[in-house]
Amino acid sequence: MRRARSVAFAAAALLALGAAAPVGSPDGPAGPDAPVADAAMRGDLDAVRSLLAAGEDVNGARGDGMTALHWAAMKGRLDVAQVLIEAGADLGAGTRLGGHAPLHVASRAAHAPLVEALLEAGADALAATSTGATALHFAAAAGSPEAVAALLRHGADPNAREPEWGQTPLMFAAAAGRAGSASALVDAGADVSLTAYVLDIVARDAWDQLDRRERNARVAALRAGRAPPPANEREPAPGPTAAPGSGPQPVRLADPEEPACSGCLGNYADLVGTHGGLTALLLAAREGHRDVALALLDEGADIDQRSAADDTTPLLIAMINGHFDLAMELFARGADPTLASDAGATPLYAALNMHWAPKARHPQPTDVHQQEWSYLDVLRTLLEAGVDPNPRLKKSLWFTTYNRDLLGVDRTGATPFWRAAHALDIDAMKLLLEYGADPAIPTAKVPERRYGRGGDDIDHSGLDPIPVGGPAVHPIHAAAGVGYGQGFAGNSHRHVPDGWLPAMKFLVEELGADVNARDHNGYTPAHHAASRGDNEMILYLVERGADVTLVARNGQTTVDLANGPVQRVQPFPETIALLESLGARNNHRCVSC
Repeated sequence: MRRARSVAFAAAALLALGAAAPVGSPDGPAGPDAPVADAAMRGDLDAVRSLLAAGEDVNGARGDGMTALHWAAMKGRLDVAQVLIEAGADLGAGTRLGGHAPLHVASRAAHAPLVEALLEAGADALAATSTGATALHFAAAAGSPEAVAALLRHGADPNAREPEWGQTPLMFAAAAGRAGSASALVDAGADVSLTAYVLDIVARDAWDQLDRRERNARVAALRAGRAPPPANEREPAPGPTAAPGSGPQPVRLADPEEPACSGCLGNYADLVGTHGGLTALLLAAREGHRDVALALLDEGADIDQRSAADDTTPLLIAMINGHFDLAMELFARGADPTLASDAGATPLYAALNMHWAPKARHPQPTDVHQQEWSYLDVLRTLLEAGVDPNPRLKKSLWFTTYNRDLLGVDRTGATPFWRAAHALDIDAMKLLLEYGADPAIPTAKVPERRYGRGGDDIDHSGLDPIPVGGPAVHPIHAAAGVGYGQGFAGNSHRHVPDGWLPAMKFLVEELGADVNARDHNGYTPAHHAASRGDNEMILYLVERGADVTLVARNGQTTVDLANGPVQRVQPFPETIALLESLGARNNHRCVSC
């Protein structure tokens, strides 16, 4: 995904090493006079010759380390470079930041003739920058098959890994959408099955938290005039590591009907789990680079090879990022639509989720709107192919809301139908039902610290306890507005405009949903409707037999949910008055008043 994991994780991140390449400027860091470098920067061949004839240093550099040969490489001035090489320019001179030699600069700038000239003059095709990237990485990302071919002829390793993420030149080419470079690399022996390294986000987060506590303790001691405590000796922060074999074994559910909890306490690192481990094909599919993806398949890439971090397939990662056209082309080529990630995400769920996922923080907010395939067309095609309409998530998907989840409900155990109900999407619900979706499957309860916000630990509802893995939030709660009274779901929730009451009527009148159904917190649909100030829905639910006097486990009444139960969520006075007139108790616990 971008997930996969993708948390995180745009093409620019993949090319971070390349982005570190120097971009010189006349106003760059001051340093020793370097008249030959200045002349090369201007592209003044005559001045370069005159200065060299006058005895100026051919390797003179300004403060950033850029020599005349670096500038000729960046500008693509083969004539200047040839003069400099004949004058004894240092082919291995490195910039101050990154240690980029002229060959790296020429490769990144896709100046193939200059790359060839530098190599013929003796530049080292295997030399790496201080971050470990080679010229072949840069040429591959720049999309210069000619530069790639030149480097390979002079001994560059097509499977060289940069040390940070273990990415190969082929991965750089795939992430950047460079089909020509990718084909040249595969023809030269690049391994399409290699995966990038995997980062354990949970382990890194634990290390960061410990480091933060120790740092804060030292700062507090210094401010108080005390000697700071000695720093604990421990291993460096964990970074990405090579995954043995096909990668770490994901945690599997012993019983698919009892989803396990992971990240259930809101720990974003726990939700992400492991990140990275992508192949070149996964990177191409993640970014929507059709030409590269198809070229890799033509070169023998496994269309269903999973990521080493979380078992995401190319079909799934394309779907997650809104590249429906590419995803369906992969499907037409034989990609297996039944394969799920370790979190239980399937292409069916991903297509629906992508259409309705909050877009404000999404790394590709508009790609899904540029596809010829609509999400409903995707759903129907997959369902017609026989995919299961009822797969349940094994944990919430971190990429539903990037960085912070404001939707207010753990989606462990959610099915595609539940997701459609949460989006008030009657068309999707009907389509799923047509192919056998079960409209009664709720999410699954996960371990919680307490029953709810701001109350005691006494269960005021009179309901039987629900075990972990038991029923949590039903589709009717999702369609009533679950999460609005428990956080800031209204800031992120995307749904069918004006779809609240139609979706509720569909669930109640056509599917027989219980208007007094209780979620794992003891809330009813009326509670959730009240949290949005939806008087029309409340009256409809009452007409259908809803009891607005029912109390949640934490003691909150329906009025309490309408009365600003969390900060920055204002009360709904008309809803409060309506519910009081119907017999609901007002505990006057407004938090935002």
